[in-house]
Amino acid sequence: MNLEKEKKIDEILKRGVIKEIIPGKSEFKKKLLSEKLRIYIGADPTSTSLHLGHAQNYLLLEDFRQLGHEVIVLFGDFTAQIGDPTDKESARKQLSAEEVKNNVKDWVKQIKPLLDFEDKKNPPKIVYNNDWLAKLSMKDVVNLASNITVQRMLERDMFEKRIKEEKPIYLHEFMYPLMQGYDSVAMDVDVELCGSDQIFNALMGRTLQRKYRNKNKIVVTTNLVANPKSGELMSKSKGTGIFLDNSAFDMYGAIMSQPDEMIEVLLISDTRLPLDEIKKITTMNNPRDAKMKTAWEITKIFHREKEANEAEERFVKLVQKKEVADNVPEIKIKEKNINLFNLLKKCLKGEVSNSQIKRLIEQNSIKIDEETKNNFEEEIKISKKGFLLKVGKKKWFKIIS
Repeated sequence: MNLEKEKKIDEILKRGVIKEIIPGKSEFKKKLLSEKLRIYIGADPTSTSLHLGHAQNYLLLEDFRQLGHEVIVLFGDFTAQIGDPTDKESARKQLSAEEVKNNVKDWVKQIKPLLDFEDKKNPPKIVYNNDWLAKLSMKDVVNLASNITVQRMLERDMFEKRIKEEKPIYLHEFMYPLMQGYDSVAMDVDVELCGSDQIFNALMGRTLQRKYRNKNKIVVTTNLVANPKSGELMSKSKGTGIFLDNSAFDMYGAIMSQPDEMIEVLLISDTRLPLDEIKKITTMNNPRDAKMKTAWEITKIFHREKEANEAEERFVKLVQKKEVADNVPEIKIKEKNINLFNLLKKCLKGEVSNSQIKRLIEQNSIKIDEETKNNFEEEIKISKKGFLLKVGKKKWFKIIS
């Protein structure tokens, strides 16, 4: 037995990222040691950005790739058009194919810092489930549906709740776990990694993989990246969280704005620092210093070390030392009046997408001279005196005519 490989596996299994392994940890460890497994993670492109909650799972996938296993990143471009009913009290808005296409185009760029796509011997693979799900005939779908009972579908908590509250359950919502389950069959996987909120869908794939291929797929669920006190989750559909397409400064600042109890969670989930080093950081006398170390370590993963250093220096100047007015960029606006959305487009040109600008406005993240602005169409007057525009918690602009 390869003792070094076994040691690495034990470190992965004990880190605190994995919540549950079905059918069990010992069987999974045995297979990790003795076989080359095909392991995948899937995500539906329901927004333009991934967040640190997703990053945790891609880092775990890279851990398994480095052990020599084949890993697959699945983008659910077909299933995103159905809409995952998980934890939803009403049906999700169905996305068009064009909306999904726009959402997914930057995802590959966002996960590249987490997985070694340049590896010559065993690079990660990226696949899209539209490639097989769109090809299923009506006969194929009927045969697929014949493997699962309505009673099994109704076991889902959110469906039971809707029935009690006399809220509608649409038939297409039953198709989502069925289609996601079929992904396991189409890719013929051995293991699925997923957040603990996705266990119903993953077990659906386990059932179908057994029926179609007589194979017992292993399901590895991970702890959700959540505040240990409030239970609040990062969510791409709600627009909350620390997003992977943030600039170095915005990412650093967003981590610094997290409550102190998130330090250990983020270090375990989104870095690969050893646990003994994490313990040293979390037991620092000053939580601010611990949080700065956390912000630097994570920002370094998604940006270069140089950018992480610059982000930290800028944060210290603009936030901790409050050197705002003398350091912010000055933006000249020709128009006498401009609506809030277009003002932000000019200031953030090339940094964020239109949907991200809308998200900032909706989340009350925009202030003009410390007054919150949340109306896209509000006309903003531009004067020679100017005003200070604050975007999020860490970005400022001086607006003048």
